[in-house]
Amino acid sequence: MNRRQFLQAAALAALAPSFTWAVEPSLASDPATLQRWLKIAEKLKPTLHQTAKTPRTIVQPAADATRFLRWRMDSVAPAAGLNQRLLHEGDFVILDFGEHLTGHFSFTITGEGRGIDSPVRIKIVLGEVPAEVAEPLEKYQGSLSRSWLQEEVMNIDVLPATIDLPRRYAFRYVKLQVVGISPHFAVRFDKARAVALTSAGRNHQPLPPGTPEPLRQIDDISLNTLRDCMQTVFEDGPKRDQRLWIGDARLQALANYDTFQNYDLVKRCLYLFAAFPREDGLLPACMFEHPRAMRGHEYIIDYAALYVAMVLDYARATNDWATAKDLWPVVRRQLEILSGYIGPDGIFSAHPNIWVFIDWKEGLDRTAAMHGIYVFALRQAEELARALKDHAKVSEYGDRLEQSTAAARKAFWDAEKQVFVSGPNRQVSWASQAWMVLAGIATPAEGAATLEAVMKQPDAVRPGGPYLYHYFVEAMIRCGLKAGALELVQTYWGGMVRDGADTFWEVYDPANPMLSPYRDPLINSYCHAWSCTPAYLFRSGGLL
Repeated sequence: MNRRQFLQAAALAALAPSFTWAVEPSLASDPATLQRWLKIAEKLKPTLHQTAKTPRTIVQPAADATRFLRWRMDSVAPAAGLNQRLLHEGDFVILDFGEHLTGHFSFTITGEGRGIDSPVRIKIVLGEVPAEVAEPLEKYQGSLSRSWLQEEVMNIDVLPATIDLPRRYAFRYVKLQVVGISPHFAVRFDKARAVALTSAGRNHQPLPPGTPEPLRQIDDISLNTLRDCMQTVFEDGPKRDQRLWIGDARLQALANYDTFQNYDLVKRCLYLFAAFPREDGLLPACMFEHPRAMRGHEYIIDYAALYVAMVLDYARATNDWATAKDLWPVVRRQLEILSGYIGPDGIFSAHPNIWVFIDWKEGLDRTAAMHGIYVFALRQAEELARALKDHAKVSEYGDRLEQSTAAARKAFWDAEKQVFVSGPNRQVSWASQAWMVLAGIATPAEGAATLEAVMKQPDAVRPGGPYLYHYFVEAMIRCGLKAGALELVQTYWGGMVRDGADTFWEVYDPANPMLSPYRDPLINSYCHAWSCTPAYLFRSGGLL
């Protein structure tokens, strides 16, 4: 064993559950199967639709403490007048395309004056929200790389010139600034255009006639979010990360089944994950596509559990049970690994070094929610086993469900408070209630009572973003609280609409608009996959 193999083995030992397993031959120990799965994924890679777009207006940012991120955009002129503006050093112009786009940007630039005796240096800043082009990016202090900020500086030696930026961006606003030029010279910008990219086609299932306009607006923005995240995989955010994550992809797929119906994209993503397991068979939380398909270095144990559900969701939506059968060994392996974390008390107990996500929420105790996700995955796996006629696994998963449900009720149910609690401090959170309901640990009647109770408790830990809000709304629908669920969607996603969203955001807290998991809201994703789910909830999710 060389040093690299030793370090890999040591890392796996530190993170692995304390039991011995035999790795299934169709997983990491079978390169031929992994290569076959990768080939299937690559054959399903879509050709992107391209749509030409032009800016609508020229705008000017204005500081406004009443607006989201403290900026608004004021329209000053039609974009058709762009070439009438003569710009000297320090001047800038901001274009508004009027909608969020994922794609490429180009323009032309010409000069006027006594002769160009130096290169023209320009800065191009692209933003999803006004703050990104209104605030100086130099002040950025976030925890993620500054290179994610959409900013380009270039020198142009010969004018006139046509500039086609090679990178793909996610944007609504484009700021063109002259940062260096001869004092005897000025420039004009013209023919600004974008080519929007997506693998989404037309929406096959519009909302029913008579749907109130505020709900239609939420639905339209949900579809815009999903559309711009549907590239050659289901990306989490087209501005930042640009990766395929299991948690995001499952929710995108649910919305896609009811709308754009690009089933091959879901199948591609399922096979990409399956083709790159960790050495013990655990699936990576995310995948990269470039320069070649490869797994990310993050492993999120609740995402591995949700892969089980994603396979079942796909088979139900498409009736493609052959794919489910092909991926069945991957599903079984995730359950084997997950079951290894069940302690003597019957409760899921993750190693401290393992990432349990659940939600972007500081201070959230994840014990109860993670156990709920494990039980939820068991139920999905049991249904898959039944459909695939794997009778041994039907029996095994059924036994585990019975044991894990009983253990959860004993560990997490607080009879006095009439809610589920989590951790040594018996924390009450929206996350715990949602996953106890979705796992079937709480009965519908108990679930309805606990969900309504937790929403009234001011000290209960609320969700930190749209990802958990989705599962909470889904839990409400499951318990028959349809009116309350609809009100929550109108309050939360509708709040983003009222705050100016063109696409729904990665995180959103109406009480803290500057919230960022990365210590700076400029790096937040403002078109984020996991927030697209009202489109699903309004349709087969049962909300309307």
